[in-house]
Amino acid sequence: MNPRVTPANSERRLNGAETTDPRIQQAAWVARCVGRGSAAPLTPRDLSALATFLHRQSLSRGAVAFREGDPATRVWIVRSGHVELSVGVGDERTVIEIRHAGDVDGDIQFLLGKPLPYTARATDDVELLYLRTEDFEHLMSEHRALARRWLASIAGRLDASQGRIMELLGKTLTEQTARLLLDEASSSVVPLPQRTLAAMLGVRRPSLNRVLKRLEREELIEMRYAAIEILDAEGLYKKARGEPGP
Repeated sequence: MNPRVTPANSERRLNGAETTDPRIQQAAWVARCVGRGSAAPLTPRDLSALATFLHRQSLSRGAVAFREGDPATRVWIVRSGHVELSVGVGDERTVIEIRHAGDVDGDIQFLLGKPLPYTARATDDVELLYLRTEDFEHLMSEHRALARRWLASIAGRLDASQGRIMELLGKTLTEQTARLLLDEASSSVVPLPQRTLAAMLGVRRPSLNRVLKRLEREELIEMRYAAIEILDAEGLYKKARGEPGP
């Protein structure tokens, strides 16, 4: 998964150089989200080209960025906020993942020539950056270092998804819940309601609520309105690994 928090100076520094141009700062932030500088250092020309093609879009809570089945016409990067990915509608709707700041979407579907497999909806106020796919294709063909970084980003995301599936196989609901809370936490808080967490786990909300209450009694978490605070991350890691408690 891509990094969710970058250093405060990551937008201003590239190859030891400083800039006050906000477009270049924004491009440097995106570059760090999709790869490590030591693996494929970018030139000022690479960064300038990326800055030229980046666009910004704001979404209010509940607004949709794209819908399941839409063609992949943009490559998205979440700048701030959270975006919920879901499939199906009505009672059949299932949340499969949450995108955070620094996460990327739409590039894999574009490269494979496939429609988007889910609907992306803002769960709070969201700032998105995006590249039109024709501009993305131009950048990948003309800027090898940037293409190398983006390829590493795609490989990392696919590896993380596979690892998560393997990790959850044969796990109890308690272990799966603990793992999900750790994965979705930001500054020790999971900013998601129980209905979303239940949908991500593919279980009914009452079943999840029983597990959460048990974790709360063990003082590992504290339930809030539409959020969960992690009180004991180490203890929750033990739960995720199926280790016995104290």
